[in-house]
Amino acid sequence: MSTTARGGDRPTIVLVGHGMVGQRFLEALAERGLTATHRVVVLCEEPRPAYDRVRLTSYFSGTTPEELSMTDMEFINGHGIELHVGDPAGRIDRDTRTVTARSGLNVPYDALVLATGSYPFVPPVPGKDAEGCFVYRTVEDLLAIESYARTRARTGAVVGGGLLGLEAAGALKGLGLLTHIVEFAPRLMPVQVDEGGGAALLRTVEDMGLTVHTGTGTQEIVAGADGAVAAMKLSDGSELPTDMVVFSAGVRPRDRLARDCGLTVGERGGIAVDEQCRTVADPRVFAIGECALASDGRVYGLVAPGYEMAETAAATIAADEAAFTGADLSTKLKLLGVDVASFGDAHGATEGSLDVTYADSRSGTYKKLVVGRDGELLGGILVGEAEAYGTLRALTGSVPPVPPESLVLPAGAGSPAPLGPSALPDEAVVCSCHNVTKGTIRDAITGHRCTTVPEVQKCTRAGTGCGSCVKVIGGLVADELAASGVETDKGLCGCFPQTREELYEIVLSLRISSYRRLLDRFGHRGAQGGDGCEVCKPAVASIIASLAPAIGADGHVLDGEQAALQDTNDHFLANLQKNGSYSVVPRIAGGEITPQKLIVIGEIARDFGLYTKITGGQRIDMFGARVEQLPLIWTRLVDAGFESGHAYGKALRTVKSCVGRTWCRYGVQDSVRMAIDLELRYRGLRSPHKLKSAVSGCARECAEARSKDFGVIATANGWNLYVGGNGGASPRHADLLAQDLSDTELVRTIDRLLMFYIRTADRLERTSVWLERIPGGLAHVRDVVVNDSLGICGELESLMAAHVVNYRDEWAETVADPEKLARFVSFVNAPDTPDPVVGFVPERDQIKPDLPLLAIGPRPDEDVLEGSAAR
Repeated sequence: MSTTARGGDRPTIVLVGHGMVGQRFLEALAERGLTATHRVVVLCEEPRPAYDRVRLTSYFSGTTPEELSMTDMEFINGHGIELHVGDPAGRIDRDTRTVTARSGLNVPYDALVLATGSYPFVPPVPGKDAEGCFVYRTVEDLLAIESYARTRARTGAVVGGGLLGLEAAGALKGLGLLTHIVEFAPRLMPVQVDEGGGAALLRTVEDMGLTVHTGTGTQEIVAGADGAVAAMKLSDGSELPTDMVVFSAGVRPRDRLARDCGLTVGERGGIAVDEQCRTVADPRVFAIGECALASDGRVYGLVAPGYEMAETAAATIAADEAAFTGADLSTKLKLLGVDVASFGDAHGATEGSLDVTYADSRSGTYKKLVVGRDGELLGGILVGEAEAYGTLRALTGSVPPVPPESLVLPAGAGSPAPLGPSALPDEAVVCSCHNVTKGTIRDAITGHRCTTVPEVQKCTRAGTGCGSCVKVIGGLVADELAASGVETDKGLCGCFPQTREELYEIVLSLRISSYRRLLDRFGHRGAQGGDGCEVCKPAVASIIASLAPAIGADGHVLDGEQAALQDTNDHFLANLQKNGSYSVVPRIAGGEITPQKLIVIGEIARDFGLYTKITGGQRIDMFGARVEQLPLIWTRLVDAGFESGHAYGKALRTVKSCVGRTWCRYGVQDSVRMAIDLELRYRGLRSPHKLKSAVSGCARECAEARSKDFGVIATANGWNLYVGGNGGASPRHADLLAQDLSDTELVRTIDRLLMFYIRTADRLERTSVWLERIPGGLAHVRDVVVNDSLGICGELESLMAAHVVNYRDEWAETVADPEKLARFVSFVNAPDTPDPVVGFVPERDQIKPDLPLLAIGPRPDEDVLEGSAAR
């Protein structure tokens, strides 16, 4: 039975489809007052209103479907919009200007807007409909993939190595599946990146444990006797065993409704529209987003052009002037944790263009800028490090104020470019999603008195689309306010207006032991009740852990809420290596070890087939442990008197030593004893960044103490204490803080120093950077920790004493707790199954990762160690 919904005297606008573009169209109608003068009816096919499809994959990292929603029902109800979910349009009668929904509802229209989006393309291969085949497009698709992966699959294959394909592969990997990516093109993301960018991306993806097959097509899906997926036949003649297949080989415009009612569609699909987004066959019907074939002959699959089309259609219905003549295809994404960006003429199609390229295969970084002969920036590709994307994209079409090579070289490899958001011209488009220029943002700051990024976003909509321009907006806000003499927001992140130092004081003074309580009470209003972000969660977790005894929190990083806040290595109390295995580093305080303990390490390495290496921190590192082996290894180490060396955490790592006066004829103090005392005192101390130390027994400095965060050098009268040293990429000699200290004075000063650093440093700030950043530098630090100029040394000493008394070994507590042990499996749905990707080959009487397991092509079977993964 059909019913007809009439709008009375008001003209009716019918929107078919309620995705991201459809929701933006509704907002554009409301902005122009059309929801007050028109009846607005929305027919939505999915069982839920518009949600953020760009962030769809975040569902697998804990974001709920409700949190993905982009639909404020107060907005819908407040504007009188009639939203019908789960009731798609089934037929359009252009003669009577009526849309009939699947439920039988008939809705007459004065203006009809089609925002039906696209559908996943599934190659017409035999077996594509077998049980275990999925597409990756909607929340319901993800729910089905998750359910099947957890109950029916151990291996998964993704058909397609583009944007969504890599996201789907990351999802399968995260669900514990051995994952393959099959891409017909010769490289991953062939539309966005060139050969160099594809190579960098491939290396990084393979290092994450995914197997990539490029230049290969899918010929058949082979089903087993039960009708479920069992394998894939590839065009190179090989057969790939797999339990499930996810098709992510591109999309096609959903134009079936338009075809059925006689609207003009393109030869390869898409509803043909003019520059006002009206269909060329009927001026009362509009098409926007992925279903539309724009006037420039393109179908745009990105959200930014869709938003612009939505605004154009709304303006045209309101009788305002607007036109959509094409859009910027620039994009920046984080795929499998890797930044990938392309903008402008990324592939250098412009005649006479030149490439400026920087590549570092070790770090997986690839940067290419395309410039014209006159120096004009035409486009570029960034893989692995895309920090400058927002600025570079906005500069496209102009001649940058610095040489192009300085825009791609890392700091230290060439002249650093003094180039930031302020260097952009006012006409530069900062937000391509909403076509917002730098000049508009500056006007929001100076003319509308916006002082924060959220205020600018609300005023201009900049940064509310894909989010890739938020960093540039933040820079513009800071620069404009600084130029006006206005104090800027220096909060830790977008969730908290406070700095890390301020959050530390809040946690300490109010004894807040929960991240959730801290966010809900002190976070930005828009962040309260949310999940936080990857910046503040580990930072707050570190603060709580370092203050745990003083605030009554459980100090173990895997207890309760703390477990969900940790970075990758802390999740498993071990360091993740490039083939998916882990390294185990027991503490060897001061570098001193007994023969019996050496034998224990040797026996463990032998029994578990681990690679052993003496580290620069005077410890023995054991590589090659699978995640399910970690508790077994720890149990044997703990039983032998070892404990965690915290090589995985932002905490004290080691205190090196020379043999000192006990053995060395030049030694003037017992450096080994002091190193052991210091390491056992500060073990497990969580801090903004890792801490390294050393104790040298004389001025010859064999322990290299002046390259450490805090270093101790013996003198005839006691000990000299140095602070702020650093090795690595930016070496810095430590500065002398105090000299000729007694044992007691030395320990007391270090107690104060470390707790003052933990209290005042920024997140991920080494002592070397902290010492140069903190107002007053070394002199101020000396006044505080030596002379007690702030009167806080008693508190600093008390906090350190609480840490020392309450120290517990994380490994020992984990192996004694069945709940914590449950996380140490390769596959949650097959806890006794080892990860087949983790394999090894022999080298110099030990092992090394079998990296060819992650590459294409055969390798002689005899090279693979017994127990390694078979291909």
